[in-house]
Amino acid sequence: MAKTPENHGKSWTPSDNNQLMQLARGNTPTRIIGLKMGRSPSAVQGHATEIGLSLKPTNQAPYGSKK
Repeated sequence: MAKTPENHGKSWTPSDNNQLMQLARGNTPTRIIGLKMGRSPSAVQGHATEIGLSLKPTNQAPYGSKK
């Protein structure tokens, strides 16, 4: 059975939100954000959606654009 993250079930604090926003601005992958914050990737994605934050990388070309 998988180990549960250290912050499993805990509320998101304003400092957690700030850290999430900083990591998202740095194009950090969702899985890495989860590891750094002690949350699961799905919890990170869900909370980002709740607060209106996009985790989509901004420095990558769209799929299929290479020739």
